[in-house]
Amino acid sequence: MDKIKDFIRGLSWKQIILTVIVLFCLIIWGGLTFFSTVAKNGLPDQNAAKRWSEENDTAQVSCFFTESTEIDKNKIMSFEHELDTLLKEASITAPNENARLWADAYSASGKITLSSGKTSLQDASAVGIGGDFFLFHPVRLLKGSYFSGNDLMDDKVIVDEDAAWQLFGSNDVVGMQIIIGGIPHYIAGVIEREEGRFQEAAGLDKTVVYVSFETLEQFGTTEGINTYEVVMPNPVKNFAYKSVKEKFNLDENRMWVVENSTRFGIEGLLTVIAEFGTRSMNARAIQYPYWENVARGWEDVLAIVLILQIIFLMIPFVIIVTVLTIAWKRKQWTWKDVGHFFIKCWEKISDKFHSEKNKWKYF
Repeated sequence: MDKIKDFIRGLSWKQIILTVIVLFCLIIWGGLTFFSTVAKNGLPDQNAAKRWSEENDTAQVSCFFTESTEIDKNKIMSFEHELDTLLKEASITAPNENARLWADAYSASGKITLSSGKTSLQDASAVGIGGDFFLFHPVRLLKGSYFSGNDLMDDKVIVDEDAAWQLFGSNDVVGMQIIIGGIPHYIAGVIEREEGRFQEAAGLDKTVVYVSFETLEQFGTTEGINTYEVVMPNPVKNFAYKSVKEKFNLDENRMWVVENSTRFGIEGLLTVIAEFGTRSMNARAIQYPYWENVARGWEDVLAIVLILQIIFLMIPFVIIVTVLTIAWKRKQWTWKDVGHFFIKCWEKISDKFHSEKNKWKYF
């Protein structure tokens, strides 16, 4: 302790100030890194690849289509067939016969009216789903369970807590019947609505219900499928991203493709920084779903955080390099002295080792 105090007393004010600045910058950098990591992990819609495989060998890719792009179930099925063919040609196989190589989902935004018999929810915001939608969007269930867009029956609905109270005056409504377009449907689950500034700005400040794509298409109003998502093998960088773009074979003005798995990495955020200001000028007639708007909002925030991380890491780096450079110029030792120092250290260690070895000979 005394040695530490003596060392501190021996420092000049300039050295103390520089040390404090370095420590302060490193602490801020660490805090920003922690914030960034927590924020990324807190976006479940962007982390399907991590949930699908722990080997870091898969990628999640999302496609967003313009209103004029006619994407239907036949187009999706054609893409799925081509994806299977592509993976076979690339000799990519599942780890076992029961495992799936990939999973996908599609969805459409729209409006729909639900009735419980006593009251109704007029023109509620709706997401019509197909495929493994809730694999990509694991909304927080309060009661009940998810349903799949691949189910034979397309009569299941998931509502948020507010919708449940409006329709039945309770949130304990799993299994209860509601009427959509004169056809009975059943509540599969009740979810908790996501909260936050970005979520509210993206449209989650009001009720959103989840129905099958067939139900929304038949009984609601929608412009058709506007989002397709897939999680698939990614043996080399951009394999999944390029494959999806190639197999859909649509003009970039009609489709926007995002690799969710890497969008919050350094390279992805540097791209956001380079396009800052212009990226919000969407020349494509794409209506992003709420989860993509939330992700784009966080891209802007994390791009700024990355800039601050670089600044607070560069400051101590410059200070340390400057101090070492000055010390090097003022050095009063030679490389020969350094060699002698290490030789002496080695001799001391060797002598101590032999001394300890000799002690154990007598036991």
